Amino acid sequence: MKELVELYLVFLKIGAVNFGGGYAMLPLLEEELNKKRGWVTTDELMDYFAIGQCTPGIIALNVSTFIGNKRHGIAGAAASTLGFLTCPIALITIIAAFLEGFAEMPLVQNAFAGIRVCVCVLILEAIIRLWKKSIVDRIAFVMYIVIFALMAFSGLLPFRIPAAVLVIAAGVAGVLIRGHKEVSR
Repeated sequence: MKELVELYLVFLKIGAVNFGGGYAMLPLLEEELNKKRGWVTTDELMDYFAIGQCTPGIIALNVSTFIGNKRHGIAGAAASTLGFLTCPIALITIIAAFLEGFAEMPLVQNAFAGIRVCVCVLILEAIIRLWKKSIVDRIAFVMYIVIFALMAFSGLLPFRIPAAVLVIAAGVAGVLIRGHKEVSR
């Protein structure tokens, strides 16, 4: 029970400062879960982000559920998910119930302007960390260029390729290319 309470409290803290979504919180997750607690490796965290991107829902919430499940199964997944959701749900409920016109308040607009700047920095840091862990050789770099080009120029194509299709295709390509490389050794 103590471990479930700890999962809840850790993700309560993370959920309380989760402005900007999943990638913005990657540095916080890495600090809290990898460096401070040793619950996940950096590679595991990157894998959870990749899976969280492909599954329905909020990336950060999915990652918290995956980590909770890794730590203590279904009960851990529930504890970490509930912990992550507690502050946002409470805050949204309070705002909805008591503060009509909340978003138009100058104080709130100024706060969000500052938060957006911070979120951009956090996302950039997450991109740099993901790049360092993901682009490890020429094959990975070529896959990056192809996927980036398909996403960046999708408006010029006669059809749009959904991001989930690209993620699945990249996973299959990784298995085929890496598997072929390992077999030929």
